[in-house]
Amino acid sequence: MWDFFETVRHRHSIRRYQSGRAVERERLHAILETACAAPSAGDLQAYHIVVVEEQTTRDALSQAAHQQSFIAEAPVCLAFCADPARSAEQYGERGANLYALQDATIAAAYAQLAVVAAGMGSTWIGYFDEAAICRILELRDGLTPVALLSVGYPFELPEETSRRRLDDMVSWM
Repeated sequence: MWDFFETVRHRHSIRRYQSGRAVERERLHAILETACAAPSAGDLQAYHIVVVEEQTTRDALSQAAHQQSFIAEAPVCLAFCADPARSAEQYGERGANLYALQDATIAAAYAQLAVVAAGMGSTWIGYFDEAAICRILELRDGLTPVALLSVGYPFELPEETSRRRLDDMVSWM
């Protein structure tokens, strides 16, 4: 098992997955448990995760995400949805407008790192037709899709991309 820093360094956006290789239920369960262990405002966990394994649904998600075909190719797609009403009960408007979004995003980030730690790859998808995703996933009223995460075994690892220098993004006071 890698340490945390190696896990972060090995995270890449994977857009080609091994066909016919399913994600084992135990690994998927561990990924979901990790996502649910993420911190959240007031420990409310104001989010909902939809696990999509069905091919026709992944095909539809791929179309709703502007034809990003790797969503359909990956054996699993996780949809992270904010639940603003849950957060609003305790925190009002700020909870609804910000905390629920943060909760869902942090859970998705934890899941993405857990995928790497489990020996697989993923891609974070934020570019999609929100109304279409709600319809395809038959989301209950009030849930807002925030991110899709395609999950599977990489067909190949992409080349590393350049990153901005710390000095360009961090200030010290």
